[in-house]
Amino acid sequence: MTLTLYPAGAAEPVLLNGFRSIVAGYTGRDEEQVRHHIDELAAIGVAPPPQVPMLYPMPDGAVTTAAEVTVSGDNSSGEIEPVLIRHQGRHYLGIGSDHTDRTLETVDIGESKRVCPKPIGVDVVAVEDWSAFDWDACQARSWVDGALYQDGSLAGLRRPDNLLAILAERLADLADDEDFVCFAGTLPLLDGTFVPGSQWELELALPDGRTLRHTYRTQKGN
Repeated sequence: MTLTLYPAGAAEPVLLNGFRSIVAGYTGRDEEQVRHHIDELAAIGVAPPPQVPMLYPMPDGAVTTAAEVTVSGDNSSGEIEPVLIRHQGRHYLGIGSDHTDRTLETVDIGESKRVCPKPIGVDVVAVEDWSAFDWDACQARSWVDGALYQDGSLAGLRRPDNLLAILAERLADLADDEDFVCFAGTLPLLDGTFVPGSQWELELALPDGRTLRHTYRTQKGN
């Protein structure tokens, strides 16, 4: 499967084929808040992670730019995530959704992510130097079925340079020239309640005035 992405201002698209896909979980910058979140999840039966942050490898074909995706069950939901992309040694920032089966999440977090598609938008921006990129000034929003669901800056998430260093350290088999797509974490829900809706709108406003957007719908499979 080939993903076709369109970097802003570039003459040619990015064609991703045979890439590694990873979902990073528990990526909050404030370790005390992360621990509080883990304790909240434990209270509803979700086992604590063995490491923080956690890296969940996704199966081939999970990442998709399709406007409509198929999910199983009736209790899945998405959430906005900045997406870190590497292709032929260059880095890009995109937008996506770590769609997750919330019922299965209480049993096996990794599997709850792997059974769901991982939608991303086709528009991306090239980033030459993550250490110089104003990550904290990015503003993220999501809507489910037209209702505002998440709203805030990326300041609470680990910076890309920090997260990418963890990827390099933990994934010993990740070659320096290997392409990957990494979902980098999400924001708290405005009312703290997962909503198993059918239409998801994602928006990431960048410090230079550009905005990345993606909308997708879910349909229930057999």
